[in-house]
Amino acid sequence: MKVIRTLVCLGVVSFAATGAIQAQTTVQPAQTAPPAEVYGPEDEGRSFADGSRVVCEDVEVQRNSTDPNRIGGMAAGAVIGGLVGNQVGSGDGRKLATVGGAVAGGAIGRKVQGDRQEATGDRVVETQCRRVRR
Repeated sequence: MKVIRTLVCLGVVSFAATGAIQAQTTVQPAQTAPPAEVYGPEDEGRSFADGSRVVCEDVEVQRNSTDPNRIGGMAAGAVIGGLVGNQVGSGDGRKLATVGGAVAGGAIGRKVQGDRQEATGDRVVETQCRRVRR
């Protein structure tokens, strides 16, 4: 029972650690136009008094991802990593190996699921327009 409780705690810790890492590495895109201004393909080439203009480009975007945060892969990886880490060492070394295995397994599981989603996801080409300032 102690092993199960340890693995559950490790899973929770790996979720928190991975979420904290993702929150720190998330890059917010630079805003090129005020949010109220939305431009479409019909606005392409339009010039403004400040010298800016509307530029449109075709961009491939992914749709219909069932688990965009990759929680399933992270959870499975953390459990498997914790189980494998628990098989290594003895005493306090076993606890450390279990924690390390859960964290590493969670990170690997998240990466693998992300790669699979990119490989099998639905991709759509859409035209995105933005205002470019000189």
